[in-house]
Amino acid sequence: MIAWDDITAAIGLALSGEGERGAQRLRGLWEQTRDPDHAQRCVLAHYLADLEAELDDEVAWDERALAEYPHVRDEDLAPVGIASAAGLAPSLHLNLGDGYLRQGQTREAQAQLDAGLASADALPDDGYGAMIRQGLLRLADRVAEVTGT
Repeated sequence: MIAWDDITAAIGLALSGEGERGAQRLRGLWEQTRDPDHAQRCVLAHYLADLEAELDDEVAWDERALAEYPHVRDEDLAPVGIASAAGLAPSLHLNLGDGYLRQGQTREAQAQLDAGLASADALPDDGYGAMIRQGLLRLADRVAEVTGT
């Protein structure tokens, strides 16, 4: 298992404007993970998706993140200050739903939106929680615009 400090340092690098260097570090860390490292793989894939230039690559990483999520336990995320694994689900569904919608996969986008809204109660009452809730509402508006509902 790789160290969470290495993951958070790579994320910090990517978020500080060093996107390509951060992405390279994150990909290298991904390659070092093993199948049982579900929490680390989930977090790495979640951030790698946001760094992809190509939509299909972004969606593939979002799908990987969500595939790892069911195996993540609360204690797995404690080292990075995430108190509840359930609080990660709405963001995973939001990102994948957004990607699917941009790909024209409206039905899949709606399914991810529904899952995100259903799990939104697990979000914390802070800035992060508000940001994800607002993102879900914007995605709902965009899906409705496309479907005419």
